[in-house]
Amino acid sequence: MSKPVTAVIVGAGHRAMLYADLALTNPELLQIVGVADPNPVRRQAVMQRYGFPQENRFADALELAKRGRLADAVINGTMDWQHVETSLPLLELGYDMLLEKPFAVNQAEMHRLVECVRAHGNKVMICHVLRYSSFYQGIKERILKGEIGDIIHIQTQEHVSYHHLSTAYVRGKWANSGRCKTSMLLAKCCHDLDIMMWLMSETRPAVVSSLGGKFQFKPENAPENAGERCLADCPLVDTCRYSAKRLYLDQPARWAFYVWDRLEHIENPTQKDRINLLKGDSPYGRCIYKCDNDVVDHQSVLVQFASGATGVHNLVGGTASSLRRIHITGTKGEIYGSLEEGKFYVAKIHPTATDEKTVETVELKERDSHGGGDRGLAMDFISYVRGEQPSVSCTSLFDSIPGHLCIYLADRSLQMGGMPQRVEL
Repeated sequence: MSKPVTAVIVGAGHRAMLYADLALTNPELLQIVGVADPNPVRRQAVMQRYGFPQENRFADALELAKRGRLADAVINGTMDWQHVETSLPLLELGYDMLLEKPFAVNQAEMHRLVECVRAHGNKVMICHVLRYSSFYQGIKERILKGEIGDIIHIQTQEHVSYHHLSTAYVRGKWANSGRCKTSMLLAKCCHDLDIMMWLMSETRPAVVSSLGGKFQFKPENAPENAGERCLADCPLVDTCRYSAKRLYLDQPARWAFYVWDRLEHIENPTQKDRINLLKGDSPYGRCIYKCDNDVVDHQSVLVQFASGATGVHNLVGGTASSLRRIHITGTKGEIYGSLEEGKFYVAKIHPTATDEKTVETVELKERDSHGGGDRGLAMDFISYVRGEQPSVSCTSLFDSIPGHLCIYLADRSLQMGGMPQRVEL
């Protein structure tokens, strides 16, 4: 058997730890040998979880790089705007890398990263985890078999639930583009535009345009008498649907990794600890209508492909529940379905005296937020690093460029009132 791939975690966040846990279930495939993270609590927790020596704990990627190369690969789960700056010094040492999406927050950074990888020959795989869900893999297989013919139009849709939007994109880490250096479309729909490009891989995007804006969460929409902080001065704390009490205290586990990160040093935080945090300066305790968010809560993207086909992606935030839906129309039929429903349908044109089509229902098993893809992605990365044949879902840095570029151009189009942008690949 081949030796396990050795890896260092850079940025011990939620996503990186999900992939790294393959080392616990399949130590013959992956071994975690170090961590780089500015949070000493997380560094200690990662060391204890994977059992590597104390000298393999580092404050950041630069400190790790000064040690020279001590593993085969890096699992980079830093924040979006840190991806390129943390990747470059490690790629220059020859590390292969599993890099969270989006791999860069703008075109200039994209070119820097691509040039570095080309110069050093690294294997860099991007975490487009939805490609590994049985839902999208099943759809890709049907397209590759030619079951619906040539694609004429592809429509994707993502609904971001009210509690996800409020936590991550109004109050949280991705609320303000000046701080997080990324747009809502790039942070949330990088998956979706990648899926569109992947399913349309027989052609390439040629022109992109986009419209949207911030519709809901702004000061003029705040309820009458709303306070500044939900638990400190707001009389609507028990009735407002976006009250921090209702979203976080009544549901303390739902967004724990975000909302309670300042309590990580407390082994078993109490409800009183949580209340005091939200009453204090936690961003999650603010009135949702009086935050400094500047990202959109709805946006539509139109793509013209070189083949003549078109694609549309609709992002809508603040919905009752999360939803990803797709509808692909080809010359011989259609494929449509919902990730959350756990099934898709294949409708084929079939003219007879009694009917006009056949419809096949494809039932799936995985029903988690990424359709069962997290483990599959981590295992495919091992195959990729080892030089084995990866799956059809494997997304190298170069595979991920079209989807990222379409998002950069869509956001530029949005700023220019929907003016079409030509895609230069």
